[in-house]
Amino acid sequence: MTNAVDIPVSETMTRTLVTVDSSATLGDAAKLMHEHKIGAALILEGGRLRGILTERDVLAAVAAGGVEASSVADCMTPHPETIEPSDSTAHAAVLMIHGGFRHLPVTEDERVVGMLSMRDLVRVAIVDEAPRGV
Repeated sequence: MTNAVDIPVSETMTRTLVTVDSSATLGDAAKLMHEHKIGAALILEGGRLRGILTERDVLAAVAAGGVEASSVADCMTPHPETIEPSDSTAHAAVLMIHGGFRHLPVTEDERVVGMLSMRDLVRVAIVDEAPRGV
């Protein structure tokens, strides 16, 4: 039996990527994230990762006011931390906990190939657990 911490990120990450243009309005980006039921969207430029827009970025912009005039570029987190598909989920968890973020783009040869979320890591950790009452 494989220990959950030994599982490579490639087996856990989400391969469907939601991207948004840096010039998009914050409102349009938030709508897109809501429609896809995701907590983070990637900002790519020429196929390379330029930034990430997270729920926290949107919330910070709302708290600061002036959301209508804000673009994704104004609010995104530029040059986010990344991880490689071959890295372990344990390594990803350490990066996410110490960095204080819940989404981690997965890159290979400077190309984004997936996204790993805290929810993905929780699924790995409880894969053998059954919900109460079952």
